[in-house]
Amino acid sequence: MLRAQRVRSDLLVSVRCVEDVGRRLVLRDVFGGRVELGTQVLTPKHQLWYRLAEHARGCAERGSLASGEKALRRVAERIDRETAQAVFEVSGLA
Repeated sequence: MLRAQRVRSDLLVSVRCVEDVGRRLVLRDVFGGRVELGTQVLTPKHQLWYRLAEHARGCAERGSLASGEKALRRVAERIDRETAQAVFEVSGLA
């Protein structure tokens, strides 16, 4: 059965990158909420990615994000690389 999962991205305590068959982010918040999100969902939805990254940076600055800054940087680099590649392909530069 499918069930709704929610996490407060502005109250994150951990972010983990799981790189098995598909890359996923596992997000946890201060209330115990947990969400697994495929990173392929974030690439075409830039607003969702930027909001998540902005909230995670805020959590890190406040000290509530205990782990996951490195994982977020890796995902950010990959999303930026994939986005740039897509722009180059559409414009005929790749």
